[in-house]
Amino acid sequence: MASKRQIDVGGVKIGGGAPVAVQSMTKTETADFDATMRQIRAIADAGGDLVRCAVPRERDVDALKRIVVESPIPVIADIHFNHTLAIKAIEAGAHCVRLNPGNIGGPEKVAEVVEVARRHATPMRIGVNSGSLPKHLHALERENSVEALVQAAVEFVELMERLDYEDFKVSIKSTSVPNTIASNRLLSERIDYPLHLGITEAGTKWSGSLKSAVGLGTLLADGVGDTIRISLSTFHAEEEVKVGWEILKALKLRERGPVLIACPTCGRLQFDMDTVVAEIEQRLESYLEPVEVAVLGCAVNGLGEAAQADFGITGAKNEGLIFAHGKPLRKVPQERLVDELFAEIDRSLKVGRTVFDDAEAAAGAEWLERIEEENAGELTPERLAALEAKAANAEAMGGGATALPMAPAGGAERRQVKLGEDVSPTAGRRFTRT
Repeated sequence: MASKRQIDVGGVKIGGGAPVAVQSMTKTETADFDATMRQIRAIADAGGDLVRCAVPRERDVDALKRIVVESPIPVIADIHFNHTLAIKAIEAGAHCVRLNPGNIGGPEKVAEVVEVARRHATPMRIGVNSGSLPKHLHALERENSVEALVQAAVEFVELMERLDYEDFKVSIKSTSVPNTIASNRLLSERIDYPLHLGITEAGTKWSGSLKSAVGLGTLLADGVGDTIRISLSTFHAEEEVKVGWEILKALKLRERGPVLIACPTCGRLQFDMDTVVAEIEQRLESYLEPVEVAVLGCAVNGLGEAAQADFGITGAKNEGLIFAHGKPLRKVPQERLVDELFAEIDRSLKVGRTVFDDAEAAAGAEWLERIEEENAGELTPERLAALEAKAANAEAMGGGATALPMAPAGGAERRQVKLGEDVSPTAGRRFTRT
């Protein structure tokens, strides 16, 4: 269930119905002010709402004093083992302090940190990791690791409440995706404080992104979780933010920038779609508007499968069709498909709506009909359903201009993408790459 309580981390609301916040953690030595600030800015530019910095030494605290002032987003100090560093981080102006009561030295030291946090009105994050549970829970961990995680979190929450301190969020993380899901579901039923989600030590950008998407996506779809961090083994912290946003966008929890829809390709493909998709994805990075763009590998898929997209293309051997909102815009030579697509996107964003030229739309529809007839033998139940959806959509949409309430994007930068045979082989396909 969603967290009822809410905290404020440097102006970012967490819990209580606020949008799910995306955060990351710097990979630099915090004492290296310039390097840390470069990474924080990269995180912020990628859409990070919050950033966490490790503070294991006194000189990291010294740098933190400048970092919290110049950072474009709120800064969380990550503290382990040394409670005096937590106190100094709060006094240095950290917008939040992450503390693991299981390794900070006992309730008395936690109480010292809480007292300083209360004076400075600084929220905290109580972090529980499967690798650092209190000793008295080790036996339970061997029997029921999920219950042990939840019990540790509940005990820490009770400690905070005994200290009359409620300005905190809670996280319980595990390297196990099933355990993370089960423990957070259970914890959300037992406490009403905001929850921070993550799969700890998830792995590389590839495997870690998948594990995080499965674990965090499952919980967020259930309404569990108020802020997330994707833990990837990469020195580019902004990549964690990008993955976090893609998870939120996929669940329609938040919007930021374009959404790309692309078919997986099959034996019907007659053009170099891999290169086209890569170029479109790259060029979409310069847009901030939540425009949805679809790339269909063949006309057999028709437009029904991407009728909800703001813009899209579908291609054949020598020509392709640009469409918008499930309706043909115009057909163009295949080699100009991407450029003409972005010309239409920019034009529509500039005027705030998609404008259909009746003659060009009719020619595009005629081309699509011809391609469909040529591939009539490839009709499937899915294709028939798509055609029915297309017809229903066309009837509902009518003609003329379709509203597109978005601000101008400022244009797309032309950056040619070239994929080789080692990356995207064409052997056995219906086209070659020249």
